[in-house]
Amino acid sequence: MIELLRKDHNRKDFDCGNATLNIYLHNQAGQDVKRKLSACFVLPDRDTTLIKGYYTLSNNSIPLQSFSQEVRRKLPKSYTSIPTTLLGRLAIDKRSQGQGIGKILLIDALKRSYEISKELGSFGVVVDPIDISAKNFYRKYGFIELPDSGKMFIAMKTLKELFG
Repeated sequence: MIELLRKDHNRKDFDCGNATLNIYLHNQAGQDVKRKLSACFVLPDRDTTLIKGYYTLSNNSIPLQSFSQEVRRKLPKSYTSIPTTLLGRLAIDKRSQGQGIGKILLIDALKRSYEISKELGSFGVVVDPIDISAKNFYRKYGFIELPDSGKMFIAMKTLKELFG
C-alpha cells in the first residue's frame, strides 16, 4: 500500500541507481515534507524495511507560453501561468525494478493528482524526465512534450477520462 513518507521508513538503504534520486530520499525528502514543499509517497516492502519506490507531488505552475498553440487557444489569455501538479520525482529501488512498480506508482500519483484537482485548481500533471528512459516511460502513459522545455505534461481532462 502506498503511503506518505514517515520517519520509520528505511530511507538509507534505498538505491535506484541514480545518485540524485537516492540522495533526495536519504537526505531531503523528510525536510521537504516538514516544510510543506512537497508530499512524498512511498511503497514499502511489507516483508523487509526497504522502500520499493517513491514519488513526490507538489503545486506548480507552467508559463502559458510553454504550451503548444493548440492548447493556448483553449486557455484564458488573462493567465500568464497555468496551475499544474508537479510529479517531481519517481524512483524504484534496484531490487524492485522490472516488476511493474513504476506503473503502480505513476497510476497512484496520477489518480491522487486528479482527485486533488477536484478541489484545487490544476490543469494537468507535469514531469521533468531525468533521462531518455524516463521520457519514454512517461510517453508510454500519454504524457506529451511541452515545446522548448524538456518537460512533459498530461491534462486533467485526460485523467478524468481514465479515473472520472
